[in-house]
Order: sequence, then C-alpha cells, then structure tokens
Amino acid sequence: MNPAADLAFFQNLYDGVSLYVVPEPAPAGVPTEVTPAAQADSPSAVAPAPVPAPAPMVSTPPVAVPAPVVRPAAPPVPVSPPPVAATKLPSLASLRAQPTPPPPAAPVSPTREPVVPTLAQLPAAADAPAGRVQPTPTQSPVAHIPFSTLGSNPNGLIILVRLPEAEFRKLPRNVFLNNILKAIRLIVEDVVLVNVEHPSYPVALCSLRQTLGARQFLAFGKNLLDVAVYTTQPYEPVLLFGDTAFLGAGEISMLEYDAGRKKQLWHAMQRMFL
Repeated sequence: MNPAADLAFFQNLYDGVSLYVVPEPAPAGVPTEVTPAAQADSPSAVAPAPVPAPAPMVSTPPVAVPAPVVRPAAPPVPVSPPPVAATKLPSLASLRAQPTPPPPAAPVSPTREPVVPTLAQLPAAADAPAGRVQPTPTQSPVAHIPFSTLGSNPNGLIILVRLPEAEFRKLPRNVFLNNILKAIRLIVEDVVLVNVEHPSYPVALCSLRQTLGARQFLAFGKNLLDVAVYTTQPYEPVLLFGDTAFLGAGEISMLEYDAGRKKQLWHAMQRMFL
C-alpha cells in the first residue's frame, strides 16, 4: 500500500476538510514532536508515543582474569666488610705506672700581720715629786694588782681601762674606740685591751711585762699605770725610762660626747704616732 497515493485520494475526497495525519512512529528513544498546527486541529491532546521497553539484559559470564604471578624477592647479598689491619697492642710489661698527681692545695687566706705603730720623737717624762716613791720597770709596790686582757698581739699597742667586767667584754665593738684606731691605721686585732680590776690602785708595769712585750700605752682614765701616776699629764705623750711611750686621756664614755677632749686626744695621738 502506498501511503502517498492514499493521502492524495483522501485529500480529494475530503476537499476543504482538515485531516488528521498520523505521524510516523519515530525511532526508539527519540521523542515525538507535535507541531502547533496539529495541536490546533486535534480536539484532544496528542498522547506521547509509547516508549519501547528496554531489551532484557543478557548476563555475560565473567571472564576469569589470571592472577598476577608474585615472584619472591631475591635475598640480599651479604657484603663483607673491608679487612682491618691487625693492630699490635703494647705489652703490659712495657707500661709504667704513672705517678698520681697530688690534689690541688686548698687556697689559703692571707693572714694579716699585726701592725706596730711607729713612735715619734717624744720628750722624756718628768721626775717624780719629792717624797714620792717612783716604781721601776722591775719592782713595784702594786705588783699584786690583778688585771684581765683581751687581744692576741702581745707586741702591739696596749690600751688601759678600768671598767666592769661586762662592759670590758663589749669594748672591742665600741664605735669610738674603733674610730680612734682607724685614725692611726690600726684595728682591734692589732692591740691588747687591759682592764685594771682594782678600783683605786694602778697596775704595775713590771706585771704587764711578764706577759706582754709592748712598749706603747694608751690609757683611758686616771691612775692606771704605776710608773705614769706622778710623771705624766693628760693628752701629753711622753717617753718613760727611755723605751716606754705613754699617753693618758679621759675615760672613753666621757670622750664620746665631748668634742673638745676628742680634739685634744687627736692632736696628742698625732704627736705620738704620726
């Protein structure tokens, strides 16, 4: 049957009448296109062309893939170390024992040598008044008078005082005394402190020379040394018996608060030591 001839026949038969043209089926998977003229001529919507059902899938048997062949790794080839030259060890008999060095000596702190102040040229002491017995460096009527000492320099300056025992023990820390010694370049360790223990009588020079070899005396108070009782004046340095220098002054407790006597003491010490 010829579709074109049939179409021409029906067009002549139905002249002036719109005919519904059945579109040819489109290939599978291609959507059918409807023109606007066909939609206007058709009283109802054109149904979409049926979509053909997909062809059944035929399962294909899996193809066996051969497993990769794993070859074992070749064992590492041991590398031999280079030959070491043989070393000849020294014989124990040829070794001599090394002497052990002595341990380092501990640092020794330098010890300060006691200082003996240099005396100036002093005038000789006056003679004792008539009728007074003048003691000598070897004999004295007061040789039995006790005394106590503080210090470790028997050849240093001797400082004479008369104080209670408790105050005498505190004397090395006295600020005024330390300042006096500093003025003549001395410290407490350079002197010997002597405390006369009798309230009225002086200590004998012969008794001091039995234990002390000093020849320089600085007395703070009255009636402290037997050979200087009648032959010296306060703040006047003198030379006794040709080898013993003596300077008398007021008590330390009085000098600390008396500027005039401090000045007198300083001038006397300058004439004696400086």
